[in-house]
Amino acid sequence: MTPSAKLMCGLILITIPTIQFGGYFLLKILSGKMNQLALTPFQRSMFRAGHAHAGVLVILSLVCQLLTDAVTLDNALTWAVRISIPFGTILISGGFFAAAAGKARTQPNQWIGILYAGVFLLGAGVLTLGIGLL
Repeated sequence: MTPSAKLMCGLILITIPTIQFGGYFLLKILSGKMNQLALTPFQRSMFRAGHAHAGVLVILSLVCQLLTDAVTLDNALTWAVRISIPFGTILISGGFFAAAAGKARTQPNQWIGILYAGVFLLGAGVLTLGIGLL
C-alpha cells in the first residue's frame, strides 16, 4: 500500500463513527423513541437511504484506494480519483439527509443538488479508475 492510499484509507475510516451515529439515530427513530420529530414516511425513507448508501459506498471508497495504486494515470488525475470517490460518497449520503430536512417534508427540498453532485463525483471517479485499470 502506498503512503497516499494509506493516508486516504485513514481519512475514510475516520468517517465511520458518523455512519455509526446515523445508525443509532435511525434505530431511535424506527423504534419509536423519537416520536417528537414527527417524520413523514418520505423522510424516514430518505434517512434510511442515506445511511445505507454511506455504509456501502465507504467500503467502495476503501477498495478504490487500493485499486488506485495499480493505475498508471498522471499524478493529478490519480489524486482526483483518490479524492472524488470518498467525497462523492459523503455528498451522496449527506444529500439524502439534506434533501429530506424540514418539517413535514413529503418531497425533496432544494438541497437535493448535493446528492446529484455526489453522484457525478463518484461516477467520474470510478469511471476514470476503471478506464485507468484497463
